[in-house]
Amino acid sequence: MADSKNKLRDFFIFREPKDYKEFVLTEDKQSEKRSCQQSEEKPKKNRGLIKKLIMPETDQSSVRSSDLECLEKTKNEDKKDSKKLKINKDIKVSLEYMKKVYSVPKNGDMVVREFEIVFRDKMVPAFLMYFDGLADRNLINESVLKPLMLLSNLEIKGDDNNVVDYVKNHLLHQGQITLTDDYEKVIFMINFGGCGIFIDGVNTAFAADVKGWEHRGVEKPSTELVIRGPQEGFGEILRVNTALVRKILKDDNLIVEDIIIGKRSQTPCSMLYIKDIANDSLVDEVRRRLEGVKIDHLFDSGELEQLIEDNTYFLSPQVMSTERPDRVARYLSDGKISIIINGSPFALIVPATLWDFLHSSEDEYIRFPYANLLRGVRILAIIITLFLPGLYIAITNYHHEMIPTDLLLAIEASREKVPFPSLIELLIMEVSFELIREAGIRIPGPIGPTLGIIGALILGQAAVSANIVSPILIIIVAVTGIGSFAIPNFSLAYSFRLQRFAYIALGAISGFLGISIGLFIQVIWMANSKSFGVPYLVPFAPPTSDVNGGQVFRRNIWKQETRPDDLNVKSKKKQPSISRRWKYNKDEN
Repeated sequence: MADSKNKLRDFFIFREPKDYKEFVLTEDKQSEKRSCQQSEEKPKKNRGLIKKLIMPETDQSSVRSSDLECLEKTKNEDKKDSKKLKINKDIKVSLEYMKKVYSVPKNGDMVVREFEIVFRDKMVPAFLMYFDGLADRNLINESVLKPLMLLSNLEIKGDDNNVVDYVKNHLLHQGQITLTDDYEKVIFMINFGGCGIFIDGVNTAFAADVKGWEHRGVEKPSTELVIRGPQEGFGEILRVNTALVRKILKDDNLIVEDIIIGKRSQTPCSMLYIKDIANDSLVDEVRRRLEGVKIDHLFDSGELEQLIEDNTYFLSPQVMSTERPDRVARYLSDGKISIIINGSPFALIVPATLWDFLHSSEDEYIRFPYANLLRGVRILAIIITLFLPGLYIAITNYHHEMIPTDLLLAIEASREKVPFPSLIELLIMEVSFELIREAGIRIPGPIGPTLGIIGALILGQAAVSANIVSPILIIIVAVTGIGSFAIPNFSLAYSFRLQRFAYIALGAISGFLGISIGLFIQVIWMANSKSFGVPYLVPFAPPTSDVNGGQVFRRNIWKQETRPDDLNVKSKKKQPSISRRWKYNKDEN
């Protein structure tokens, strides 16, 4: 009863409200009031700076003073970052610093193990740190802790004057050991699955490579399936991927150059090229772009592709991505450069032209008449997926005289009960087809393809029965969708799917004239575009010597004597003029 009375009194009697301070998200005290990140909010202000960075010969008057201040500020920050903190001889200082860096004991997966090493009858304190789950605990116990804690008690012959040489030469038998005098290198190794070892009295630390995280094995590529050819695909581990390429390309001139991208993520990347084939200026340009990527985190090759491509507004892809090691090896042998990123099963290949995206790995493994047939089918698929819906709209709305009379009467009879114009009718089916395709991809397991087939059949039949669309339009949309699936590169297929809607709009506005104008603009845009200095439409614009016939249609394999002319490689000859020497000289092996 007392509680009820108190509740009634509080309800009817007014009381002064208690002071309550509402939470307001304020700026961090350590953050700067004015940052260079304002360029993201107002990109137009920094266009002059971007032009100056890309083209040094540009007039400096076009660069704003605020942009110059931002650039100088960034340079000063880079100089500050370059001053590495040296390791302290006092192990207590190092232990306190490393615990502060990794927020120990708040970080539950960070393991700190303190122990002692016997050196000249003295007990020397030491400790090691590693991430549980990234490093192999058994390898640490057997190859690091056991030698340091047990073998140091034995009488070992040697005249080592300091504990560092003693540990390096006699105790640690781990395969990959790195000595460093700064904390940054040890922290990087620990973040990458290594183990940091600190010893009292010396300003040097050991970084042991003891990686042992779980990862996916070598499996079949899922996006570039072939009937004849290698069935190995890239995984997420960088060194496994580079090893797959080296297993195919056993060339001592193959260079695997490591570059770290990401200020916080510290993502390891590898640039692969053959030094006596690849053009030096191309190698320098790729290295310059990779080293010029300044971001906090890099997670996948798709992000790096967008950061290094020439024109970010160009609809077609300018960097090729593949998950096949054999394809990477083949393009490296032609003089191109590959970029492999840790954590991504897709490797990047630069430069890439339009015709490279139309090729499949299987084209080289089958006889050239079959390969040329497949390439012709792909070119036909591109024409269909780009122009067929737009041509249908243009012909039915503006150019009736181009259709035979019987077909025209059949089309008009099928559209007699349809209440929508042909443009709205086509857009309804195109959007529906895109929804079904996207839903089929996102649904896991075997339900996805089943949903796509059944959904398209049921939706198309229901739309025709309800007199929403005409039967001939269902055929147009279905053939267009099948044509997009025949394109071997999914990025190029996405770009053509996007451009198809532009041609539909142009065909609806002005018929063949609009499609012709759109095609003219697209070809001019492609001819003006480059991928790492290589024109996008070679060998046609500009014309180059396609002696192998490998850009559009493939020649016989014994006629492929030289490498592509557009890459300006060091070694143009790929094989002798007579590669099938057995046919002409039976006595010579």
